[in-house]
Amino acid sequence: MDRREFLRNVTLWTAGAVIAPPVFHITPRLFAATGGRTDIYTAKGKDYKRMVNSLIDEMGGMKQFVKTGDKVVIKPNIGWDRNVEQAANTHPDVVAALALLALDAGASKVSVFDRPCNEERRCYQNSGIKPAMDRIDDGRAECTYIDDRRFVPVRIKNGKSLSEWSFYRDALESDCYINVPIAKDHGLTGLTLGMKNVMGVISGRRGRIHHNIPQNLADLNTVIRPSLTVVDATRILLENGPSGGSLSYVKTLDTIIASTDPVACDAYATTLFGMDPGDIGSTVRAYKMGLGKIDLHQCNIINVS
Repeated sequence: MDRREFLRNVTLWTAGAVIAPPVFHITPRLFAATGGRTDIYTAKGKDYKRMVNSLIDEMGGMKQFVKTGDKVVIKPNIGWDRNVEQAANTHPDVVAALALLALDAGASKVSVFDRPCNEERRCYQNSGIKPAMDRIDDGRAECTYIDDRRFVPVRIKNGKSLSEWSFYRDALESDCYINVPIAKDHGLTGLTLGMKNVMGVISGRRGRIHHNIPQNLADLNTVIRPSLTVVDATRILLENGPSGGSLSYVKTLDTIIASTDPVACDAYATTLFGMDPGDIGSTVRAYKMGLGKIDLHQCNIINVS
């Protein structure tokens, strides 16, 4: 089954034409099994919008990922009723910069959304992400609230722990999915990075994911696979994650990381906390499923000025 057939089945299920959930068994891109080295791009500085532009330029430009007429989803972390300085959500400048680049590349629609843990309107507003998107004077760009009616059950053919879960239809149907997590501490998983950011596009009893969470996250990431991962490490949360609170928990690094390999991106971000990529269970499980590379010696670390 290719992506087109899968999306056709999603449409049929939504219309009530079929009863069985769509089956997702498209073979994952086996980053870990391929030869050659993976590129990881990093930038450091104070102008976050300019840093994003420089990173994407170094990767060949946004047209490498977004084609004319594409529907683009930019998935940040907007999970918490915290302000920018508290480092619980993705920095709004990073999100807005990616949205503008996608529009310039010819996207027909750029959607930004998340399924917050706190009250959604306060999260969207206080994170600064909705105000930043509202300032983009282009009808193609929107920061929308999750509509619970748009979740679709998906059978996960390649799952080792999960066989079925509901995903947000807009994420499934996007032509280009850009994952934009913030790097921060997490009391259960050690860190929350790109792999865990998938929690914002699933429904159901998300607490169940916490049982055997490393493998569950890897299974979910076989369905939602980003074209591009951009990790916001401009300021990282060292304690009391994922919600934070006190500014004493925050360390400013002024760093942004980007790669087409989501596992490698998480692996590199882990080192910013003085940890080894092998310390994070979801990174290890995703690597073992062939979703990316975990060994940074097999990667080119490219510092972008």
